[in-house]
Amino acid sequence: MNYLWRPSSWKMCLVLTIGVLLTLIVSNFYGLYTDKFYFYKVDNYIFPLLTIVHFSYLQAMHLKVNNKDFSDNQLRNLEYALYAILLVYIFKATDTAYILLSYWEFDAYVIPERFVPFGMTILSVQMMLIMLTVLSFRYRRQVIGRYNFDQINDKLDSWQ
Repeated sequence: MNYLWRPSSWKMCLVLTIGVLLTLIVSNFYGLYTDKFYFYKVDNYIFPLLTIVHFSYLQAMHLKVNNKDFSDNQLRNLEYALYAILLVYIFKATDTAYILLSYWEFDAYVIPERFVPFGMTILSVQMMLIMLTVLSFRYRRQVIGRYNFDQINDKLDSWQ
């Protein structure tokens, strides 16, 4: 388990999270029951808009790690917003699992043959996103440090 905490593993987490987010943005427009992409539904654009916060958090984390900087209010606000978005990720994963479990209720109907493989792939990528998000919170605590705002106020120089 100690191999997860090497500095290269933060970079791996960053790259994997970006790849998973991009994969889920594309698969968000895919309809499992119909085997078609839907670009005209407004509901499909909610997830890509929420991922903007996740990408901003990853960028802020990357800058803090590279500059060996301490945490600040903006990073804290992004992380708190990402906590709420994590609930949306969990909801999307349970929704996909519910759709996959409903496969046997529709045996008499024509369901695409790619329903189960694509559904399992999407569900596994969604679960991977949840794990990577929680892992990035842990990396923030270990690499950047906890939110100690007394320390932040001590490092500010009001004369500059």
